[in-house]
Amino acid sequence: MGKVKAKKVSSLRAKKKCCRSKTRCITCPVVIMRMKKLEAAGVTGKDLKKGLKKARAA
Repeated sequence: MGKVKAKKVSSLRAKKKCCRSKTRCITCPVVIMRMKKLEAAGVTGKDLKKGLKKARAA
């Protein structure tokens, strides 16, 4: 899939089921849901990138 910008993650299509691996993939439904919440809160730029890192680690 390559590198994906943090602001584009919330518009991706989620996988059907969460893999629950240690570092979640970008298309994991949990990651996409958390990124949508951050964007709704008005987070942008570096903070959005940090949020993606945190969402994938969860």
